[in-house]
Amino acid sequence: MDLTFIITIFLIGFAGSYISGMLGIGGSIIKYPMLLYIPQLFGVAAFTAHEVSGISAVQVLFATIGGVWAYRKGGYLNKTLIAYMGITILIGSFIGGYGSKLLSEGGINLTYGILALIAAVMMFIPKKGIDDIPLDQVEFNKWLAAFLSLIVGIGAGIVGAAGAFLLVPIMLVVLKIPTRMTIASSLAITFISSIGATVGKVTTGQVDYYPAAIMIIASLIASPLGAHAGKKVNTKALQVILAVLIAGTAIKIWMDIF
Repeated sequence: MDLTFIITIFLIGFAGSYISGMLGIGGSIIKYPMLLYIPQLFGVAAFTAHEVSGISAVQVLFATIGGVWAYRKGGYLNKTLIAYMGITILIGSFIGGYGSKLLSEGGINLTYGILALIAAVMMFIPKKGIDDIPLDQVEFNKWLAAFLSLIVGIGAGIVGAAGAFLLVPIMLVVLKIPTRMTIASSLAITFISSIGATVGKVTTGQVDYYPAAIMIIASLIASPLGAHAGKKVNTKALQVILAVLIAGTAIKIWMDIF
């Protein structure tokens, strides 16, 4: 494990966690392909899909803590939404994280590709008027939110993500939650989800702890910085950035599958 390895893993963790804090995602939508391809490209490591999903699961747990802390003030955290979606996504992510050991490398990548494709399509659906709703007057279908987060949790647990890259478009498009409340609340839900995914990965021996530790350090530095930046960026710009990132990742994964 030389200095080049440490720097490469740290930069991947920093970039992904900054985006995580800014856009309300756990960062796995970015870090999964980066960990899979970049270390191998520079010849510092060659992680398997199982190792990447394990490292991502642990890292997301810490990336989201920093983001939630930065958003704790200002009324952005919807506690009812977090409770309903957090409980069911925790159950789903543990099932997915534990059951992922039964899947092949190709199976994990295929699951990731499907999730990214669904998220990309949803992000390009027009979202009119949601940011005109006052934060203290936001309403949503609680049981629909709980059911959707359970499904997201299972799929996200498989790939070591916390599912926020799917939760964000669901909140925006289906539940009609304002953008900044979506970003803040999804970070909190993602933190809960990552507990289940991490436990599932750790108990089945899918975590490489050395690169995971490097990613954690990068996360704790970068995620709060990203969250502070996200508060200042126009909400439409935030949506466009997230849509482009998800779409680009989906295209890359599907090109590799075929």
